[in-house]
Amino acid sequence: MDVLELERAPLREESRAKRMKAATQAAHERIDRQIMAADPFASRENFGRFVRLQYRIHHAVDPLFRSPALAALIPDLAGRRRLDLVEQDAADLGVSLPELPAASDAPADVASALGWLYVVEGSNLGAAFLLKAAAKLNLNEDFGARHLAGHPAGRGLHWRTFTAALDAVPLSEADEARAVAGAEAAFAMVADRIAVEFA
Repeated sequence: MDVLELERAPLREESRAKRMKAATQAAHERIDRQIMAADPFASRENFGRFVRLQYRIHHAVDPLFRSPALAALIPDLAGRRRLDLVEQDAADLGVSLPELPAASDAPADVASALGWLYVVEGSNLGAAFLLKAAAKLNLNEDFGARHLAGHPAGRGLHWRTFTAALDAVPLSEADEARAVAGAEAAFAMVADRIAVEFA
């Protein structure tokens, strides 16, 4: 391939995680706008509704964190689940949680599930900002905002460990497409839960 051919060649992101970020950026930005429009840090009452939203989301994704197939691919997968922390936050705040049927949204195939995990793990990376906002309501990683806490090793390292594992999974081109579609479906699930909780 000569220089001109190199210049004409489409640029390909160097990692799967970065390709997924680019493919889902618009959906991610819509979710951010929807959550901020709900003003979850205006009061503890609003934050309580945000915790209920988090419960709906983490209830939906919880089966993924119990999957042996995914655990073989992602380090400390079970240790990454946050449903219990959300439940503790609700108890701290005296928030009643909705009774939900058994989770059935999360995909069974590995490629799609990786897309869902990308969304869930990415939300933890971005939770540093949310935790600072929660502090204005006297909430923290020990009371009321446990599910927003970073990993003891640091959010950045925890995220890089996840993305390294995500990038290392051998996927066909069709699987790659399913992984991206899975991430988009996960964002759609979050949007659906926002509509339910903040209608």
